[in-house]
This record gives sequence, C-alpha cells and structure tokens, in this order.
Amino acid sequence: MYVEASRRAELHGDRIFTTPARQDPYPSRLSAPPPKRLLPRHESLAQQISKNGPLTPTQCADFERDGFLFEESFLGADDIALFQQELDRLLSRDAFRGREFTITEPDSAAIRSLFAVHFLSTAFKKLAFDPRLLGRVEQLLGGQAYIHQSRINYKPGFVGKGFDWHSDFETWHAEDGMPAMRAISASIVLTDNTPFNGPLMLIPGSHQFFVPCVGETPEDNYRQSLKKQRIGTPPEEALRELIDRGGIQAPTGAAGSLLLFDCNTLHGSQPNMSPQPRSNVFFVYNRRDNLCTEPYGAAKPRPEFLAHRPDKNWTPIM
Repeated sequence: MYVEASRRAELHGDRIFTTPARQDPYPSRLSAPPPKRLLPRHESLAQQISKNGPLTPTQCADFERDGFLFEESFLGADDIALFQQELDRLLSRDAFRGREFTITEPDSAAIRSLFAVHFLSTAFKKLAFDPRLLGRVEQLLGGQAYIHQSRINYKPGFVGKGFDWHSDFETWHAEDGMPAMRAISASIVLTDNTPFNGPLMLIPGSHQFFVPCVGETPEDNYRQSLKKQRIGTPPEEALRELIDRGGIQAPTGAAGSLLLFDCNTLHGSQPNMSPQPRSNVFFVYNRRDNLCTEPYGAAKPRPEFLAHRPDKNWTPIM
C-alpha cells in the first residue's frame, strides 16, 4: 500500500538539495501501471467533519457520502451584481493579458482561467474570507484553513473548452507536495450554470478512492496542464469502475449558488456549447496542519500563483 520515495537530489534554480526518503500512501505519476487501479482513502471525513457550524447534519452527511455539496442562493442579488461587475473588470484588464497567472484557451486568445484572484481583487478577497463561506469550509475540514489556490474559470460561449476528468488532490499532492486529503474547493457560480454551457460534472463517492496515474511529470508541467491536462488524468478503467458505482452528477443553478467539493472528488466538464459564458470563482482551502512540503511527483514545486503558502502575500510583478 505504501510506496517509499527514493532519496533524491533536486535542482531548484542554482541550489541543489537532497530530500529524505518518504512513504507515500498516494503514489502517482508512475512509469508503469500500478498493481491496483484504486487505492483506499486514509483520511476519514466522518472523523474530520465538525458538528459545530452553519451546515446541518443532513448536509454534512451528504458531503461525507458524495464528496460534494451544492447549495443554491448562497449569495443574494446585491452580492451577485457586485461580483459580476468585478469579474468583468478583471477580465478587461489589459495589464493581466499575457501574464503567467492568466491562462488562455488551448486554441484561442480567450481567457480560460485567472489565478491568484484573491490577490488581484479586494472584493474577491473579502468573499474568500467571508464568515458564511469560511464557516462552512472549516466545519467540513474540522480545523482552521488557509487559501492554497484561487482562480476564476471563465468558460466563454462557444469557444470555452472542457476540463478532463481529474482529482485536484492528485495534482496538488504530486506537484505541490500536499500531504493528505484535507482540502476543499469552494466554487461560487457567477453566471448561470446550465446543462448547455459546460457545468462541472462530479462522480459521487469517488473521493473515497485514490486513482494512481501513469506518466512522469514533465518540467514546468503546469504551462501545458492548465490549458489541457494530459499528465495526472485517471485511466478509463478506473473511471468506468467509479462511474458504475456512483454515476455522474452535474449540479446546475443560477448565479450565486455554491458548490463545495472534496479535494479528491473526480470531476471534469464538457465544452461550452452555448453563447452564454460559464464563469465560476474558486477558492481552495487547505487545513493549516496539512502544509505542503516538497512535491511527491515532480522535480520542483509549482509557482506561488498556483500554490500559495499561508500568511504570505503574493504580488504580481507589473
């Protein structure tokens, strides 16, 4: 079950250091197919989720069972209008175009994602730390949290491409060094999510299993993977088995809805086939006692705009 990582020398810029051997319960980025398609989860949500907080026992039980929770009308009309205006303002900033934290679609100049958004926008920073949101997250995490990553996914009409099936934790573990499954994504709908504009699809119950992926991590893999992920995607056999068990759900709803999902819940989305954009803001919360270490499946950590450290301010170089 446990795979011991070999002792290795790594190069970070002009600095070479050696990392000690580690036991990894979630081996991935393998050179050959693993003996088992599915590995058990080691972190128990039943023991982690707190009884104290804004979520009801039924909501907590649904999250524990499915690995996600959808709540309509989380934000009111005034908040929605404010954040839609802020979304338009950020996307129209010429200074952000061509920057490393601004990701375009694979075959066009249309913006696909804007990262580190809580550093780029005071309004979204306030939303990220809004007690209504943070209270839900920390209840499910069972402890204090910090923001590991934030982004806007702007899937423009007709040209917005999909996202392949993946577990976020697989990437954060392999490339950011996140040790355990103690992180949650909060996705807040900024424009109506319909069946036609590429809503997020999730596999209920998939969070209970880790899927090892084949293919070693290329250098600076994020430059390609943020446009179209090729490394760190689960094999079809594992996907078929998990979908046979839990099916697929695609929560849809009006702007202001909230989707909370476990870091290991397998998810993806189809292209946007409609003229309406599908824009969501994501905040990824990691528990403070689950700080990232050296990557488990990459030669060096990803940049700060993708993997924030707690209590550290990141400023884009303008």
